[in-house]
Amino acid sequence: MMQERYLNAVIFAILVVLPVWAVWMDEPFTITLMTRAAIFALAAVGLNIALGLGGLVSFGHAVFFGLGGYAMGILAYHAQAYTPLLEAPLLIEGTKSMPVIWLVAILVSTLAALLIGVLSLRTGGVYFIMITLAFGQMFYYFAISWSAYGGEDGLSIYVRNGFPGLNTLDPIQFYGICLVILSVALFAAHKLAKSPFGLALGAVRQVPQRVETVGLNGIRLKLVAFVISGAITGLSGALFADLNRFVSPTMFSWQLSGEIMVFIIIGGVGRLFGPVAGALIFVGLEHWLGGLSDYWHVYLGLLLLLIVLFGRGGIIGMIAGREHSDV
Repeated sequence: MMQERYLNAVIFAILVVLPVWAVWMDEPFTITLMTRAAIFALAAVGLNIALGLGGLVSFGHAVFFGLGGYAMGILAYHAQAYTPLLEAPLLIEGTKSMPVIWLVAILVSTLAALLIGVLSLRTGGVYFIMITLAFGQMFYYFAISWSAYGGEDGLSIYVRNGFPGLNTLDPIQFYGICLVILSVALFAAHKLAKSPFGLALGAVRQVPQRVETVGLNGIRLKLVAFVISGAITGLSGALFADLNRFVSPTMFSWQLSGEIMVFIIIGGVGRLFGPVAGALIFVGLEHWLGGLSDYWHVYLGLLLLLIVLFGRGGIIGMIAGREHSDV
């Protein structure tokens, strides 16, 4: 327990110290890589609530990631084009304000997670996996056919959105925003896991029959976890779109859903900092091995295979031990 807390502190120190070093060494690309890792970690923190706490293996979480991205893209596109998003019955204009965009991304992702969860949670096991995957493919092909916002070619945003008092075009300042949001999400996930709701959700995952005998509705608990998970992942999608100033249908792809799950498996399912460790390792491998070979995923697959076979608790579990108390 204590050893995992020390390891979590080391991981968080990396998130703080490495970008500061990059500023000192004038390495803006390193800051961009860290920003990418922080955003992916945020998406995985969201999925880890559903997977680690609720035992929900979702292969459609890219839906919420993509919805958050398109919420940002559509609002910013109308703002830069000086055209209203909607004229009747109510005038709705675009915006370049990050807080407003985040709010819209969270609301849209929350609504989508609620609707998808109500339908998907009627099933379980492999059927739940396939239904979430089907929803992901539906949104993917809808985005491809949505010619008003770029269709298959995606949508470019020429200037990064603004945050009051900050220069978001400065890589370290934008990274600071992402790090603060990630920290808040980690704190919320920790408190959620220790709350009566989190304990009940963990009980539903392990012994659902006993939970129902004491009067708790397991489906409702899982639905709430799924909605919270989708909202956090949607926020990460908005940040990712702002980082790249570009949105495309690939944000809905099942491959991205799989990658988010890989972050958690590498770091440790149910571990508080598992998603962070997994995202850092993934982005590092993508950068260093991707420069050596186009087939770097082979090495990622080998790492994933070794973890599944010999380190079921992920990297954090292998270092800190199987016992944990964070999530």
